[in-house]
This record gives sequence, C-alpha cells and structure tokens, in this order.
Amino acid sequence: MTGRDMSDRDMSDRELIEMVRDRTGMFGLNGSYYPTAMFLTGLDLGTSGRLLDGFREWLLARKGEESSFTWMLLVIEDAFPGTGPRHWASLTESQQQSAVDHLFDLLIAFLVERQPAGR
Repeated sequence: MTGRDMSDRDMSDRELIEMVRDRTGMFGLNGSYYPTAMFLTGLDLGTSGRLLDGFREWLLARKGEESSFTWMLLVIEDAFPGTGPRHWASLTESQQQSAVDHLFDLLIAFLVERQPAGR
C-alpha cells in the first residue's frame, strides 16, 4: 500500500487482518486454507516476524497441552476438534472455508489480546 492508501495513522495489525478477512479477493485469496496461511506468513515476514509473534504459543495455551504442530496445523486441529489432526489438502471446499474463517477468528482474537491498552 502506498501512503495515499493509508489513513494518517498506521493501521494496527488487527485492522490489517480484518481488512484482509473482509476483502480476501482483493488480496488474491479464494477461500482455501493453505494460500491464506501462506499469505499471512508472508505478512509476518514483512513485519520481521512481529505479526505472528507468539501466535503458536497462544494457540497451545488455549489448547492446554503441548504439541509439535506448527500454527497452521494447530488451527486446523482447533477448527475440527475430535476428528484428529488433518492436513489442509484433505479438506473439502466447505471445510476449507470453515478453516479460513476459523483462522481469521483466532488470529483476530490473538491480536486483540496482544494489543496494548489504549490503541
């Protein structure tokens, strides 16, 4: 985005993720889980790891147990509890969209919790 696309203040991480969630097509996303997760990984890299810093640990704390899974698999496991770990490639089209929606819900909840008071 250029300076003309942004307001006078910097957009918060939460606002950025909400914008992506609300306008997925504008960012070339089609409702599939893996491309959405990779897009978010790219955003994280663009912030030198700040965007997703602590997200995996937050997911594990919510779960209340340890896991060797990456955040991408933890979200899938959380989206479909009791069915065992799934790989995103095995999800149906409607499950893909549910996983994407769940990913955005979890990430926004994480960012709200992490957001400093007053912002």
